Amino acid sequence: MPPSDTDDRREYYRIDDTIALEFHLLSGAEAQTQEALHDASPLFNLLSDLHLADFESQQLLRHIGERDRTLANYLKVINKRIDLLGQALAQNLLRDVGSPKQVSLSEGGIGFDNPREIPVGRQLAIKMVLMPQALGLLLRAEVIHCQEKADGQFEIGTEFEGLTEAQRQLLARHILQKQALDRRQALQRPSTDA
Repeated sequence: MPPSDTDDRREYYRIDDTIALEFHLLSGAEAQTQEALHDASPLFNLLSDLHLADFESQQLLRHIGERDRTLANYLKVINKRIDLLGQALAQNLLRDVGSPKQVSLSEGGIGFDNPREIPVGRQLAIKMVLMPQALGLLLRAEVIHCQEKADGQFEIGTEFEGLTEAQRQLLARHILQKQALDRRQALQRPSTDA
């Protein structure tokens, strides 16, 4: 018996999250090139590049910290200033990307509701802003399932393609942080079993 789609989708831990999400279908020619993922918004590309550069510099900052604490502390302050600028930039971009929506997110893909059907196998360019750190990512994905729901919406399931290691790590970090936040909030809720 072949593995079901559910088995394939459970390779990574999934979270329910609220993110700003925008996507467009890639044409046959676009689906073959990496240029299709470059966004028309230079500010969104800048935000994405800021987060990737921050991720890539973390190991270097740790090495500097082992040798020169004063320099490492100074660089952390500079990094914090850049993060604040990135957050301000993200607030402007959220207006362009759209209002936040509920999704199911993992390192392997994203699921979301859509008013229109998207055929299985179609390639998408997905632009998303993960909150609260305003992490902007532009990723390629393939639609792996599309099912109509009772409310007339379509449940779209996608699988990411061609993730860089930095992008995968940023997604993993976001998912872990969201899990930890959900656990803290669950522990703080008053028990209804009285």
